[in-house]
Amino acid sequence: MTRANPARLIAGVPSENTALFHRIRFAAGDPAAWIMQPDGRTILIIRDIEADRARVEAIADLVEVPADHAPPGGLSGDRETATAQAVARCLEVMDPPGVLVDRSTPYIFVHQLLEIGLDVRYDPDLGVVDRRAKSEDELEALQKAQSDTELVMQEACELIGRAAPDADGILQHEHAPLTSERVRQLVDARLLAMGYSNPVSIVAGGPQGADCHDSGTGALRTEQPVIIDIFPRNKRTRYHGDCTRTVVNGSVPDRVLAMHAAVVEAKASGISAIRPGATGESVHQATIEVIQARGFHIGLPPRDAPADWCGMVHGTGHGVGLQVHEPPLLDFRGPSLVLGDVLTVEPGLYSAAIGGVRVEDMVCVTEDGCRNFNRLHEGLGWT
Repeated sequence: MTRANPARLIAGVPSENTALFHRIRFAAGDPAAWIMQPDGRTILIIRDIEADRARVEAIADLVEVPADHAPPGGLSGDRETATAQAVARCLEVMDPPGVLVDRSTPYIFVHQLLEIGLDVRYDPDLGVVDRRAKSEDELEALQKAQSDTELVMQEACELIGRAAPDADGILQHEHAPLTSERVRQLVDARLLAMGYSNPVSIVAGGPQGADCHDSGTGALRTEQPVIIDIFPRNKRTRYHGDCTRTVVNGSVPDRVLAMHAAVVEAKASGISAIRPGATGESVHQATIEVIQARGFHIGLPPRDAPADWCGMVHGTGHGVGLQVHEPPLLDFRGPSLVLGDVLTVEPGLYSAAIGGVRVEDMVCVTEDGCRNFNRLHEGLGWT
């Protein structure tokens, strides 16, 4: 920028763009734009039928509509184009010393700004860094989401752990095979009744669990690990829970016991490394040192890996908030942690011959370390 104090712009559809929603705290299904003027005052440009409600509910010093900033040639009949035109006209009249845009703003807005000759630059931290240090209201919402997620997780794990296997080792429930799909249906129904929207949960049994993101299909079996990963969003607060547990019905094979012991110890080591100023990389390093010390591998398996190869193929965790995956990463090159970061810590081990074991908690970075939101036990037995 050639001059100080540029304007700042975050635009998109607030009900979908979490960076924009975080700024204005107002969900609408049509294009909108948040502008911070060089003097710090903010403007929200939003569709006319949303404007009155936004003036009451949204966080902005001024709420206006596209027609308030129509260019000389008039506004387009396309709603998103018209909003972008209005934003460009508003900034043109404002004449700021440049405009900073965030990573989420659609290019249509940048295009309109460039068309009128404004100096547009990308700010990778805008709409990202300010979301990391969670407010007390956000922490309360995340704690509630995680607590509700744990309630459903416990029901799912106990359903699997208490099911009776048939002569072939296939788990039975209400006179029919207990499948990944049936467990997901239970999870979905319970969360819907509790006010959550839920993506496809992971219920991956046996060798399916060797792929850490395989959602799982078909009948579940006794004496095999089943990974359950649930990450719903509260419809009212829009904040996420994210919890993983592993359950084994019946006797636990020795190799699974060893995998689980390593994962639980690694999770504790990672959590103990979390504090303000520690890096995501240092937390990940604390986690994988345990995994390696226990004799397991780190990274993706080689193409010629034997069937019994077993290792941790992903990072230790990630930020969580309005999205289930947010900065920062707990992985190599992960940034310094800040007070109020909310993170998952989720080491896992995966073997094509056996399946997977993963245990995941959610923690908040505090002045002297971190606070764990989870209360659910981390064992394999759920009878």
